[in-house]
Amino acid sequence: MKRYILPAALALLAACQTAPAPAPTAPEAPVAAEAPSPTASQQWLYGSAEARIAMVQEWNAIAAYVEAKAAARPNASVVLAPRATADAPEFLPCGDKPLAAVFDADETLIWNLGVTAERQRKGEAFDPAVWADWERTGAGKAVAIPGALDGLARIRAAGVEVIVNTNRGHDTAEGNAATLSAAGIGNFVHGSNLFLRGDDDQGSGKDGRRATISETYCVVALVGDQLGDIADLFNAKTLTPPARKALTASPAFDQMWGNGWFILANPVYGPSIAGSMDDVFPADTYWEPSAPD
Repeated sequence: MKRYILPAALALLAACQTAPAPAPTAPEAPVAAEAPSPTASQQWLYGSAEARIAMVQEWNAIAAYVEAKAAARPNASVVLAPRATADAPEFLPCGDKPLAAVFDADETLIWNLGVTAERQRKGEAFDPAVWADWERTGAGKAVAIPGALDGLARIRAAGVEVIVNTNRGHDTAEGNAATLSAAGIGNFVHGSNLFLRGDDDQGSGKDGRRATISETYCVVALVGDQLGDIADLFNAKTLTPPARKALTASPAFDQMWGNGWFILANPVYGPSIAGSMDDVFPADTYWEPSAPD
């Protein structure tokens, strides 16, 4: 039996035999990863001239205040007594104890440029293990805050002890002291003029450490970048951002800002970075643009 191949099939076979092989596709050029950028708050705090000026101004004010207190010795410390409240404020007495000024470390005495940049380059969030490594090995990669070295020199020249009370860990005490020394802040000894988280059973709360310091010193200034550097009552879990702000404005406390209590700007992290639209923008300030004519 003869088999016939239809003309259309012959044409298809011929096309398959004579069609050139497709040209190899050139490999696509790799897309360069977008370089990481600092956040707006990092740009302001760590990089701007405005932040440098703000810090120098604040440190000048701190030093001038401490110098004045050293010249006219106060009767009372600026450390709140246990169970003190805004309605019943009480401060620890000074007696004849030597004077001291107590400082937080991170974003108060030093800027943590090394670990902040490392996290930002990798696009990764805060990691307690990475932070602990930073505490151990970061000496030389944190820098003194503008104005701090001159301010501390003036405070020490007035005969006032500089004490650090930080939530860096007590198990990394050696690295923490090395970081402060490398930044030019001074030489610190754990348990003497350096107090760390884990020195007592109060965790990140600093009231216990402030009480321990106050057993030896009359504290004339408390300086930090978070309200917990002043008193733990400002960090009560029940406080909303508006209530927390209102507490700082109560008559007993409002008079203390710049008068023994000092807060440096830190828009990068911490409990101050909180609040809903309603918390931040009160309803009585609501506004809309005018309707077009």
